[in-house]
Amino acid sequence: MPASHSAQIIDGRAVAARVKDDVARDAAALRAGGIAPGLAVVLVGDDAPSHVYVKNKITACAQAGIESFEHKLPAATDQKTLLSLIAKLNEDPAVHGILVQLPLPPHIDRDAIIDAINPAKDVDGLHYANAGLLASGRKGLLPCTPQGSMILINEVLPTIRGLTAVVIGSSILCGRPMGQLLLSAHATMIQCHSLTRHLPELCRQADIVVSATGVAGLVRGDWVKPGAVVIDIGIIRLADGKLTGDVAFDEVVGHARAITPVPGGVGPMTIACLLKNTVQAARTAAP
Repeated sequence: MPASHSAQIIDGRAVAARVKDDVARDAAALRAGGIAPGLAVVLVGDDAPSHVYVKNKITACAQAGIESFEHKLPAATDQKTLLSLIAKLNEDPAVHGILVQLPLPPHIDRDAIIDAINPAKDVDGLHYANAGLLASGRKGLLPCTPQGSMILINEVLPTIRGLTAVVIGSSILCGRPMGQLLLSAHATMIQCHSLTRHLPELCRQADIVVSATGVAGLVRGDWVKPGAVVIDIGIIRLADGKLTGDVAFDEVVGHARAITPVPGGVGPMTIACLLKNTVQAARTAAP
């Protein structure tokens, strides 16, 4: 592949470091005014990746000057006990953000837990009040991964007005809010999912392709038109232990204008935006 046709690799780690620097400055300013931004992280059960994610979030909080409050509960914890903890965190003035690590054990209703979080402390941006604000084009706390993905898109495309964007995936965590953010930025947005017909043809129309399916190698090189920006939200661990994404990277890198790698693309932005949301929530709560 000629070097001139190789896509720009969007360095999520470098962009996340800039966002974290901004967060640290904002957190320091709040502390100087007597407000210590605080994030409560709730982990239920023994899911190994979740323990890693929580550890990384706690470390990132410390680096940014954000207080962290970690609550680890056994897998057998019942829903009533978890709801009781959330109610206490909602009332705790030292806690500005509440993150309940997903997935939850199957006996706990995820939606009931998300709905119980005070929307002003919903730093995951998943509460229906924040989802409604996003859908209405109004300001609220934005889901971290789509928010981070938009920042990465803007690294390459400062404006996306009038461009065509295809989002593959329709989950409340990524796909749906990603589509809303693109619409809010005045892109023409095509929302796709597992039942979408003619997916390759739709992708070929797109100036921006965002994939969030968890299907390894779904997006092939001939799905991407020359010059498109490709954001790979998927992260899958293969049998050999290697991480890969939704996008067949080696194929797409020869077609796209820019592409996020896996790992090192969207992933670092998720934690950076969690910290950003926590400081935003602390600022909003300030008297």
